[in-house]
Amino acid sequence: MASAPSNIALIKYMGKIENTGNKPTNASLSYTLDHLRTFVRLTPIESLSDQWQPLKGDGLQEITLSEKGQARFLKHLQNLKSKWGVEQNFLVESANNFPSDCGLASSASSFAALTLAAAEMFQKLKPQPWGADMKELSSLSRQGSGSSCRSLYTPWALWKDEFAQPMSLPVQDLHHICVIVEDTKKEVSSSEAHKLVTTSPRFEGRIERAEMRLADLSQALQFDDWHMARQIVWDEFIDMHRLFETSTPAFGYMTVGSHEVLDECQALWNKWQDGPLVTMDAGANVHLLFHNSKVQQFEQYKDIFAKKFKVIAHQVVKK
Repeated sequence: MASAPSNIALIKYMGKIENTGNKPTNASLSYTLDHLRTFVRLTPIESLSDQWQPLKGDGLQEITLSEKGQARFLKHLQNLKSKWGVEQNFLVESANNFPSDCGLASSASSFAALTLAAAEMFQKLKPQPWGADMKELSSLSRQGSGSSCRSLYTPWALWKDEFAQPMSLPVQDLHHICVIVEDTKKEVSSSEAHKLVTTSPRFEGRIERAEMRLADLSQALQFDDWHMARQIVWDEFIDMHRLFETSTPAFGYMTVGSHEVLDECQALWNKWQDGPLVTMDAGANVHLLFHNSKVQQFEQYKDIFAKKFKVIAHQVVKK
């Protein structure tokens, strides 16, 4: 059995180059959320086709995949089998330890975990000289779900084109809170969002804005300029959500609850002139990343938001 983590992009991947297997229109930078994981098990079966079913176990949240979702997952497995030259069919079992389909990047962790599980299994059946090469695996995973290519690295991953690579930054061991505003399935999938954003008038100049923020954020994190990093990350996710809201047809993920959380985060920052990096993915939920030295601050935010919302919180203890 293999597992892979979710990740949260601070510089977003939003927009694909057509017919390229999910190559992005701009580079993205993500932080790996090692505590939010998908687990995948492959078992050889005597069947005319691959099959999928939920993986059950302690601490796992059973996934319900639609026929379309199952077909997409198994298609990725078929592509991996073709790459390795494997004809055996498999039972695929998968589950998360966190809610799926609500903006927590379960697609990223799922496809990364499937890629790793397949690589482990297929390498036993038909060894390949590049079988353990992470760049190759990242490139293969990208073709199933773009952001999954970043989930093969920790803690920071930079994705520019064919594959993601680890990025060395001194800021590590961040505490994480996700404020769960919505835990139901999104009405507009991330895949659909990638297509729709190109209709927004704001998409013109988007690539340049994202690339500039990537350069600025990389520098801010290199010098541990937390205040600058926080502003860049905030501007970036707001930019992405404005793309959604100005597309044709327009759509959005932010809810009243999302705005309530964001307003509270801004008020707390104004009060203390300090706080977490705040971001959102294509969903209603809000991610908070705290500097490792800010344990008390992490606890304060957790207590504040837990009064009204479900909170997933993870404190990292430095080794």
